[in-house]
Amino acid sequence: MTSLLRLPREVHQALLTHLLPTESDEEQAAFVYARQAPSSAGDWLLEHVNHELLGAEDFEVQHSAHIELADATRARVIKRAHELEACLVEWHSHPYPYPAAFSPSDQAGLREFVPHVRWRLHGRPYAAVVVAPSGSFDALAWVGEDTEPLQLDALEVEGQLLRPTELTLKHWSRNYGW
Repeated sequence: MTSLLRLPREVHQALLTHLLPTESDEEQAAFVYARQAPSSAGDWLLEHVNHELLGAEDFEVQHSAHIELADATRARVIKRAHELEACLVEWHSHPYPYPAAFSPSDQAGLREFVPHVRWRLHGRPYAAVVVAPSGSFDALAWVGEDTEPLQLDALEVEGQLLRPTELTLKHWSRNYGW
């Protein structure tokens, strides 16, 4: 099974510019609204429909090692996904010089948030991407009846496949579990 998130180049660049600003050391976040596109048997593809870059007012907490969305932001992005008949793909940054991986705090937040969002969006897939200044990223997805995350195989940007570090499922899930 192959899993891809397809983005236009200008959207990918806008996300990275927003998530990794040179003038801030705080974590940043954004959401991509995507539709599940037809693909080969067993494979799945999410295609960009729209995106939203979050600002300081969208967070309850925003630090260099932790962010927490405001309740109004959560409600707004879920409502927008409903309007677009789309899936949600959460993006956030880790502004420190390590390869990208979801932290234990990220995993705890995903364990809480993902089931709620998937229920609200009638079981549509949910994905999460974390990026780092090194240019690396990791990405997970919840698809179908799975309650455990799957590794997103790649971001496809204008035909170019960008591969995740795969560190989260190789390291963290072994130590902390989902």
